[in-house]
Amino acid sequence: MNSAPPTSLYDRDILLWVEDTVAKLKAKDFEHLDLENLIEEVESLGISQRNALVSRLMVMLEHLLKRLYVDSPYDYNGWERTIRTQRLEISFLLEDTPSLKAHWEASFTKAWSRALKIVRQDYPDTPFPDEWPFEADLEALLDRPFWQTPP
Repeated sequence: MNSAPPTSLYDRDILLWVEDTVAKLKAKDFEHLDLENLIEEVESLGISQRNALVSRLMVMLEHLLKRLYVDSPYDYNGWERTIRTQRLEISFLLEDTPSLKAHWEASFTKAWSRALKIVRQDYPDTPFPDEWPFEADLEALLDRPFWQTPP
C-alpha cells in the first residue's frame, strides 16, 4: 500500500514553505501565494497566542492553589519560583501581544477550571475552593503575593 507523497510545498516542508511565502510577500508576488495555507497559518497565530496565555495562567494558578492550600512548607519555595516565572512569562506575552488583555477574563476562567481540576486530582484530601477567592484582575495576578494574606 503506497501512499502518494504530499504534493504541496506546505505539506512537504513547512519551514521551506514559510521561507518561500515570506520571499513572495517581500517581492509583492501576491499572485503566487498559497493563500489557503497562509490564511490558515495566520489564523493559527492568534489561537496559539491565546492558548499560550491560558497555559501559563493554568500553571500559575495550579502553583498558587498548592502554595495557598497544600500544607507542605518544603515545597513552598519551588511553588513560589514557578509562580514568579509564570508571571514573568505572562508579562512578556502581554507585552508582545497587548490585545491578549482583552481576552484576560475568558482566559482566566478557562485556566482556573483546568488548574482546579488538576490540583484536586493531585491532592484529593485538600479542600480547594470552587471559586478563586481573590481578585482575578491582571495586575493582582501578576503582582500580589496571595500566600502572605490567605483567604
